[in-house]
Amino acid sequence: MTADAPAQTAQPLLISIDDDEPVLDAVVADLRARYGTNYRVVGARSGAEAMEIVERATRRGTPVAVMVADQRMPVQTGTELLAAAKRLQPHMRSVLLTAYADTDAAIAAINEVSLDHYILKPWDPPAEHLYPVIDELLEEWHATRPRPEAGIRLIGERWSAESHRLREYLARNLVPFRWVDAEHPDAAALLAAAGPAPMLPVLILDDGRVLIDPSLVQVADALGVSGRPEVDYYDLVVVGAGPAGLAAAVYGGSEGLRTLVIEAEAPGGQAALSSRIENYLGFPGGVSGAELARRALAQARRFGSVFVSPRRAVRLKDAYPQHLVVLDEGRELLCGSVILATGVQYQRLEAAGADELTGAGVYYGASSFEPDAWKGEQVVVVGGANSAGQAALHLAQSAEQVTIVVRAASLDERMSRYLIDRIERAENIVTRTRTWVTSVSGRDRLSAVTLGAADGSADELAAAGLFVFIGARPRTDWLDQQVVRDQHGFLITGPQLRPAYWSLDRDPYLLETSRPGVFAVGDVRSTSMKRVASAVGEGSAAVQFVHAVLRGA
Repeated sequence: MTADAPAQTAQPLLISIDDDEPVLDAVVADLRARYGTNYRVVGARSGAEAMEIVERATRRGTPVAVMVADQRMPVQTGTELLAAAKRLQPHMRSVLLTAYADTDAAIAAINEVSLDHYILKPWDPPAEHLYPVIDELLEEWHATRPRPEAGIRLIGERWSAESHRLREYLARNLVPFRWVDAEHPDAAALLAAAGPAPMLPVLILDDGRVLIDPSLVQVADALGVSGRPEVDYYDLVVVGAGPAGLAAAVYGGSEGLRTLVIEAEAPGGQAALSSRIENYLGFPGGVSGAELARRALAQARRFGSVFVSPRRAVRLKDAYPQHLVVLDEGRELLCGSVILATGVQYQRLEAAGADELTGAGVYYGASSFEPDAWKGEQVVVVGGANSAGQAALHLAQSAEQVTIVVRAASLDERMSRYLIDRIERAENIVTRTRTWVTSVSGRDRLSAVTLGAADGSADELAAAGLFVFIGARPRTDWLDQQVVRDQHGFLITGPQLRPAYWSLDRDPYLLETSRPGVFAVGDVRSTSMKRVASAVGEGSAAVQFVHAVLRGA
């Protein structure tokens, strides 16, 4: 088969590459049969031919959605080809076709080129072995790819904390939008529609409505994603929609409980800011925190769980044997049981100038839209746990240099070995141990970071971005003293409550707090493992205890 050069079209590309012409014909035929209506499916017999197609598509602004490459090809392996193609189409999803003998190469490619999936030959029937994989990858691609054609436009100043807040909210909620810097030539015409000298940021919706410096609640209401409590009573109210809360929502809804979830920011919690979670069971190629949250949210809604966001729970009142959860808008929700999954937030950086430049170069966590913004820049990541390592690797894809700053003697103390190995191989990542940030500086935006070291020395680094991943402070300030916490503010649960903090005749359930019928799961719970998998497990398990409470057991 001769490769077809893509015509100038809005249709995304699906590209298959194999030097074995009958195999190539079969793959292309299968792909066209299912996806030919919405995608342009093309084939290539070599890596060079495929790269010509990718280069031409990139010049024309045509996205490549998925590339399916055979591993064993002359001149260039499938792994090498996918790596080269991803440099031009970084949001492209990748699939490697392999023989059983090449499984080790496919697994290595997961780390080397962030391979999304591999399929063993033969793939017949395609309905079982090919289409489910491509369907899933296309769903991920559509949910996460940049959309320059998106109808929603956000106009603001790159180094404005208010603009950053809205960009992060839209990105974390996977809302397609186009960012327009206020200095870009397109900004003037767009702002003219908003009236004389509007205050930035300005959000223009796809129906023409204009929101000037809006609150997150206003944005959520305008986009129709805020949600509303539908009834006066719920069997279960989950506070927080991180991995633990989402798991509780899935299991609560699936088991017939009338379930409501309250989320203050965006589904996924801190995990949603992880560029790639690579040690979560069932995702050999890794999964971004945002994608994991998107899947869980859709799953929970399918089972009937209701989400209210962005809203905060501000008080928990006793209505024995029931509970009242009070929202920031004043509404009180009556429920039979409560699961607290509010998670943690990163501690503030105790460095001169950090508060003044927060949102203008100093950030807590790393948002999904960040990397392209740091192309050619020098950035600093503070912290030595997995979240810091993931952020450093993510930013290193475009930043000129990433400096990891950690107080510990090495990254081994808190970071997983698979991340350390990748950091050590990255040519543009430098790790500074026994070091901390003493101050940051810049007039309207971050320009430099001063580091102190255990040997008493200090030096200044030029830096456009500083990403902070230090410590964890539980989100429990809104709870009254009836819910017992440890010295760090984390919620104490289960057997640790007896005898001092438990009054009922029955023993407290494993995840139950000092207030009967109120459970704590995930990072907010004292002695929890602070891992996504354990948080999901706790959120799921807590629903079984909720059933027991509702039965009066």
